[in-house]
Formats: sequence, structure tokens, C-alpha cells
Amino acid sequence: MPLSDRLRSIPNLTVLENVPLAAYTRFGLGGPAALLAETSDEVAFAAARQIIATSGAPLEVIGEGSNLIVADSGFPGVVLRYIATTITAEGNTIHAGSGATLQALVDASIHAGLAGLHTMTRIPGLVGAAVYGNAGAYGHSIQESVTEVRFFDGATIRTFTNPECEFRYRESVFKRHKDWTILSARFTLQPAPQHDLAQKAEEIRAIRDEKYPPTMKCAGSIFKNLLFHRLPADVQAQVPASKVREGKVPSAHFLEAVGAKGFTIGGIRNADYHANLIYNTGTGTAAEVCQMVDELKRRVRERFGFDLEEEVQYVGFGNTRQSY
Repeated sequence: MPLSDRLRSIPNLTVLENVPLAAYTRFGLGGPAALLAETSDEVAFAAARQIIATSGAPLEVIGEGSNLIVADSGFPGVVLRYIATTITAEGNTIHAGSGATLQALVDASIHAGLAGLHTMTRIPGLVGAAVYGNAGAYGHSIQESVTEVRFFDGATIRTFTNPECEFRYRESVFKRHKDWTILSARFTLQPAPQHDLAQKAEEIRAIRDEKYPPTMKCAGSIFKNLLFHRLPADVQAQVPASKVREGKVPSAHFLEAVGAKGFTIGGIRNADYHANLIYNTGTGTAAEVCQMVDELKRRVRERFGFDLEEEVQYVGFGNTRQSY
């Protein structure tokens, strides 16, 4: 029986063929997936994972695609999405399905008068991806609020506490186990005046919308910021003290020094006002994004002697590009 038919036999699982993945990425780029399947049911998701594993077909689990670069040729296997969006609040805790948008979680926390997530206003993507990449902004990361994470490890559903998630700057244990899929997370927050939280969130919203307009086809900042203490000593000496914030140096500082602003390859452009913002003008390709990423990394390496590391993940490139 064809894999598509085997997957369609699973209750509560939607299966489509030859679906353009550009519609599932913020860059608006990417060719078709041979199969795309999605569900909000844990049992259906686990069954799909197991059937795909036994078939030997390539598998990629994605969320909203806010941090993905998908190859122009697409993906030759199955793209699987877990889309549970339920969010519930009780006391100081909020439970959210990994398919809920991070903004919906932020809004729910503000509505409940709970502080800790409001600084993540306007960060694109889903809750699962935010936990996976330990998303953050304005000196705070999602790890500060996570109590536990429920995930599927390929064989069974498990729960990790915060320490077991091994959070670091833009990192978690889930990034090192790409066969694990986050299903939901629980957050413990602190009570705060709802009005104050809403006001601060609105200020952040205005700043982020100016820097990253919601209609812009981009993945936000393309490169991770740098931990100051890990930079070579000679590079540290070149960094003004004003550029070091919470122990990190913005990648934009180094990118600006090598002429990134306004740099263009085909339909892909680096913003004139932010050296760590690459966007699709509307006619770009994934290949051009990769060319720009490689060129900017080359320039920084030759000038400063270290490699920038992407925040984005790559899909459909085989072994030719590494996802961090």
C-alpha cells in the first residue's frame, strides 16, 4: 500500500500531496513536499511518525516555518505538522499546545495578568518552535518560564522538567534530538498588573513592527548573537563596551562592519537599516538566501576570524547545509 494511503488510514490526520512549502515559511520560499500531513491529535501524530519511520521515507517535522529556509526543489519525503492550539490558564500556570502561536500564548498570559512572556510580543512562530530554540528578546528567554515539556521521542510520549530540557542561549536538548517533537509545554509565571503588561507589550509591538514589518518575507534575525566571552581575545578588544548587552554582542555589529547593509543577491536583500535582517523582496529564491548567508559568513570570517551561526533551520538541502 502506498505511504499516502497508509497515512490516510489514520483517523484525524490530514494528508495532501505535492504541497508548495513556500506557503508554510515566513520567507515565502520553497518547492513542494511530496506529502504534507498534519494533525492536532497526539495519537494520530505518533501513529504517523511510526508509519513514516517504517517506510524509510524522509521526514521533516515543521511548525509555522518562521525560521525555515526550504530548498527551491522542495522536500522529497513527508512534512509532518502537529497543530494542537489549545491554551489554558489556571492560577500562575499556563498550558499550551505546541501548535499555538507564540503570540497567542503571550496574549493569554497578559490577559491572565501573568508576567514573564510579555517581552516576546511579536516574535513569530509557534510555541513548540519557541521552546525548541529557546526563543527570547529584551534580555529574557522562554526557558525562564517553562516548567515542563511534553514530547514524542519516536517511540513514546515523555515529559521533561525545565532542567532536563538543557536550555542554553537559543538552544535546548530538543535541538540535539531532532527526532523528538514537542507536543505541549507548561509555563509558570508571576502575577503582575494586566495594564502594565499590556502597555509594555504594546511598546515592544511598535518597535518590532517597525524593524520587522508583519508583511516582510523574512525570518527575523538571520544569525545568532555572539556570547562575548567566547569571542577571540583580539575580537573582544575591538568591541565597544556599549555593544555588549547581557553578555552578548549583536551579530549586526560585525555584519555592519563588513558592509552587509543593503547587500543584494537577486531577489534577496539585506535591510538598509539592520545588518542582521535578510528578506525576500518577492522574487527571491532559497538558493539566493543561501548564497547571501554564505557570503556574509565569509566576510565576517575573513575580517574577524570566527564563524557566525545561523538561527534558521534548513529543509530539503540534504547534507549540503547544516541546521543548528
